[in-house]
Amino acid sequence: MSSFRIIGGRKLKGEIQIQGAKNEALQILCAVLLTKDKVTVNNVPDIRDVNHLIEVLQLIGCKVEKISAHSYTFQSDDIDLEQIYSEKYRKKASSLRGSIMLVGAMLGRFHKAYIPIPGGDKIGRRRLDTHFTGFVNLGAKYEYDEKKKSYSLSADNLSGTYMLLDEASITGTANIIMASVLADGITTIFNAACEPYILQLCNMLNSMGANIQGVGSNLLTIYGVDSLHGCEHTLLPDMIEIGSFIGLAAMTQSEILMRKVHYRELGIIPQVFERLGIKIYHANDDILIPGQEVYEIDKFMDGSIMTISDAPWPGFTPDLISIALVVATQAKGSVLIHQKMFESRLFFVDKLIDMGAQIILCDPHRATVIGNERKYKLRGINMSSPDIRAGVALLIAALSAEGVSIIDNIEQIDRGYERIDERLNAIGADIERIN
Repeated sequence: MSSFRIIGGRKLKGEIQIQGAKNEALQILCAVLLTKDKVTVNNVPDIRDVNHLIEVLQLIGCKVEKISAHSYTFQSDDIDLEQIYSEKYRKKASSLRGSIMLVGAMLGRFHKAYIPIPGGDKIGRRRLDTHFTGFVNLGAKYEYDEKKKSYSLSADNLSGTYMLLDEASITGTANIIMASVLADGITTIFNAACEPYILQLCNMLNSMGANIQGVGSNLLTIYGVDSLHGCEHTLLPDMIEIGSFIGLAAMTQSEILMRKVHYRELGIIPQVFERLGIKIYHANDDILIPGQEVYEIDKFMDGSIMTISDAPWPGFTPDLISIALVVATQAKGSVLIHQKMFESRLFFVDKLIDMGAQIILCDPHRATVIGNERKYKLRGINMSSPDIRAGVALLIAALSAEGVSIIDNIEQIDRGYERIDERLNAIGADIERIN
């Protein structure tokens, strides 16, 4: 286990390169199983979750070549599906949440799949009903092995159908899309997730010969094709990392420049941080966060206290709720943070309270933050990272705090942020990695 030792209170300044999108990468890497041809993927982040998924692909016979620091080729022309029943596969696939999307690709091309219950962040219930209901609608059958905590799926044939998803699940939508592109007939998916990750997946599959209509909307129509061919695909910059660094700049009174952010694909992320009082300058697809002495939380038009809540796209992503919460602790004004989608994501606030933040945890979903306008700085403490996003929120708090902080279990942060200590140190932070 590794830790970060952070000396807080330093102002950062400079340009920081944004990594490729983690959540998109996990979908795209699963989709390479849908063709026997070579697929080239660019802007792949060097993070634990993505690297683990690449290892899973190699284990089942996918040929992987790293052609540059962030570009790979994948060729799935000699897949050994018997490997999916091995103990080594079970251990590797169960170590990350994204492995669940292997099921849609396997089922779509090979008509069978096997997956252990996937791992990932412990942020509350993360049910798989939407995924499996979609597979059943397409004609698959599944069995659950209680002893091995795993699912086996098979289908004699997959046939297109109409389905209304019970929730706009991102990974569920991606899984059903991948299972549908090679199915017979027409598949219609209503209440589909429409995050940029899904748009990117659909665009990639269409470039491979799929026929997906309604891309970018919550109503997708997929006309099944006989086969897919290879392609080259470039991942978007990670919008969660962009939001994290916006929050970091505000908390530490730093000036941070981020280039080629694909501003249009950020949705309402910039507006939400602007409502927290953060200035954001946008030009030529770059954004600059200036150093701010004070930032003031906005109010609603009737003068009532601001509420920031998460919602499916185009709403505010739940992955940035932790960042918005920590940013509010040093703002002028108060805000209610409402985490609607996961019931365990706010439990890290007890660490912020120990650091001196004024937060009332109303229930598992809501926290009221009373900003202290930097009148009382946070103080450094020892803490542990509970999940990826809370871990980065605690890192941001530590960088703004007085004194020294220790964050244990930083493997959680490494799952989603590439060499974050090195990149932040390059612009003035003081973070030491301790093994």
